[in-house]
Amino acid sequence: MARNSDVFLTALAPAIWGSTYIVTTEFLPHGYPLTVAMLRALPAGLLLLLIVRRLPARAWWGRVFLLGALNFSIFWALLFVAAYRLPGGVAATVGAVQPLIVVFLASAMLRTPVLALSVLAAVVGMAGVALMVLTPAASLDPVGVAAGLGGALSMAAGTVLSRKWRPPVSLLTFTAWQLTAGGLLLLPPALWIEPPLPALTSDNVLGLAYLGLIGAAVTYVLWFRGVGRIEPSAVSALGFLSPATAVVLGWWLLGQQLGPLQIAGFVAVLAGVWLGQMAGRRPRLAAATA
Repeated sequence: MARNSDVFLTALAPAIWGSTYIVTTEFLPHGYPLTVAMLRALPAGLLLLLIVRRLPARAWWGRVFLLGALNFSIFWALLFVAAYRLPGGVAATVGAVQPLIVVFLASAMLRTPVLALSVLAAVVGMAGVALMVLTPAASLDPVGVAAGLGGALSMAAGTVLSRKWRPPVSLLTFTAWQLTAGGLLLLPPALWIEPPLPALTSDNVLGLAYLGLIGAAVTYVLWFRGVGRIEPSAVSALGFLSPATAVVLGWWLLGQQLGPLQIAGFVAVLAGVWLGQMAGRRPRLAAATA
């Protein structure tokens, strides 16, 4: 029962992340990806730091900034590059390779077994995402595809290393450190590369507050909690819920088309998530009977 609650709470994070696209397109100024990513991470991290009032020990600074870069700075920057250079469906499908990368990275870094069921879950989930979001007119851009793959690799490495490196502090503190580090790393390129933001409207402020407080602070506490309690391959399979939520919200709030292929893809995504959780139970069962 405890594991079921862990899975449910962790699944809330990617489900909420699925709202990022609609919030970004409907509430935020366009053309400021690095600035928006920085404003999503840094204020949330600083707010959490004010709450926990604890900085990393000297030995942890390097690890914290590496995790902040992998989970936020590099991941979000490459994610926006892929989104700008690829149709949304192609970008989502390329990014959906992340759970498969996690399976093999966890094997290399954590010595977890590569289970056929985990690989199957990743492939079924990727196929489901492709069915939901790809269109016949989708085109490929080499730079966009490389950025999408790089972002998936960055987040996968961050997920595995967040499991490997667990400091003796509260989950809230660990999340505060990573968000702040990721935001600080995004600050220089945001200031140097992009023009200043225009005067923010009330909708802009509302969108940024939602992405920072809910879409970053709350969700990453839940995500890192799950990373510490659930097998990496099972956690990463929950990430398929993000594009699924985005498709459902687009249909519900924006009147976007949801045909038979999209419905079949949604079912395949749920199947991939379920298979991932079944695969995640195998190591525990094996350990319990050893």
